[in-house]
Amino acid sequence: MMNTGKMRSVRSMIAASCVGLGLLAPMATQAETLADALVGAYNNSGLLDQNRAVLRAADEDVAIAKSALKPVLQWTGNLTQSYNRSVSGGGTTPAGFKNSTDSLTTSVNLVASLLVYDFGSSRYSIEAAKETVLATRETLVSAEQQILLRAVDAYMTVIQTQQLVSLAENNVRVLTQELRAARDRFEVGEVTRTDVSLAEAELAAARSNLAGAQGDFISAKAYYKVAVGREPGRLSPPPSLPKLSNSIATAKALAVRQHPDILSVQHQVAAADLLVRSNETALKPNVSVQGSYGLTETFDSQASTRSGSIGFQVGQTIYQGGALSAGVRKSQAQRDAQRGNLHVVVKDVERAVSDAYAGLASARAQIEASQRQVRAAQIAFDGIREEASLGARTTLDVLDAEQSLLDARSARVSAQSQLYVAAYSVLSATGQLTAQDLKLPVQIYDPSAYYNMVKDGPTKYSKEGKQLDRVLKALQKD
Repeated sequence: MMNTGKMRSVRSMIAASCVGLGLLAPMATQAETLADALVGAYNNSGLLDQNRAVLRAADEDVAIAKSALKPVLQWTGNLTQSYNRSVSGGGTTPAGFKNSTDSLTTSVNLVASLLVYDFGSSRYSIEAAKETVLATRETLVSAEQQILLRAVDAYMTVIQTQQLVSLAENNVRVLTQELRAARDRFEVGEVTRTDVSLAEAELAAARSNLAGAQGDFISAKAYYKVAVGREPGRLSPPPSLPKLSNSIATAKALAVRQHPDILSVQHQVAAADLLVRSNETALKPNVSVQGSYGLTETFDSQASTRSGSIGFQVGQTIYQGGALSAGVRKSQAQRDAQRGNLHVVVKDVERAVSDAYAGLASARAQIEASQRQVRAAQIAFDGIREEASLGARTTLDVLDAEQSLLDARSARVSAQSQLYVAAYSVLSATGQLTAQDLKLPVQIYDPSAYYNMVKDGPTKYSKEGKQLDRVLKALQKD
């Protein structure tokens, strides 16, 4: 029979694994929390930087659109060298008389123009640019949700793979003890060589499983670095699950009201409507006022000219090869496309809410089932070990029971990780997975700050323009 001391040693090791490898067991103090990971993802994301730059470009489109209603001031300067050589052929001037005239003339002209009235075409373009800015802001929020959800997934993946490594390491230790016990029993004739070979095979498989788990852990840490912006340190257990609505219908209604993907398309529809109106009014006349002032000076001469003018101009394009009419039809088609896209996005968001809640319910059921499985597998393993010590069970029975217990514990670890990802997926599906909603300790990006600086198109050398240059310089990362 098996040595009693060795059996106690194995039992102690298994019991320790239940405590030391308990699901999401408390780790050392000052460990990195899920909130820390989310803060890191928010502060270090290149995708957020990219979308913020796209938003700044959209902000500038408003200033560009507004410029159509502002004065246009231009100047031109000319420096002209003229010369004239002539030879007289007779008449009042003696034949062969040579005449030479040289002059150097400079002129400066200043021209100003201002659009007075265009039936609202420019105004519609300005409002369309504003709607595009609002749509781009919602796209930025959508990117923020993707980044934070990826950080949650990366955090839980590291915890999951780390615990699976611990389970695999413990399994190797237990099977090593089993192999020693099998060899001892073989030496005294209690088991056959087959039992020893089975134990050796299971230990080799456990070591292979450990190597795979370690590889997954390395991959998870690389994923974490990409998602959060730094290598993972000690990760503490995640906090309690976020509060979620128990009603899928309520969650869908919330998502339709505030999901950034829907809000973005709504603003795109509004912008498309305004562009249709802008292109339609572009077919009508426009009124502008123009003024000019010019100065011409001739060197080595007293001659000079000063001129100026001011007047109103009314004009309309009658025919341009059909380009204006085609522009109207194109903008109408783009508006219809955006309206159709809105219906598609709404349905996609509603489906995403349903899928997220289904995933959450599945993860909860898996956790409950895996916990029962672990308890049953633990009881079965303990019983089979006792029976094996009395000769009523074979080595294969013990090894199978050990594998079943390992599978149950691994399933519980995976289910716990899936539960957290599913819960935060619900927040993302309803549009609530943002730094502001999560109350993360970060400097929340203000999308209106840059817009307020550039919406009126400050000139480069104005006070506002110089301040804007300092802001742009601070934004440069290279």
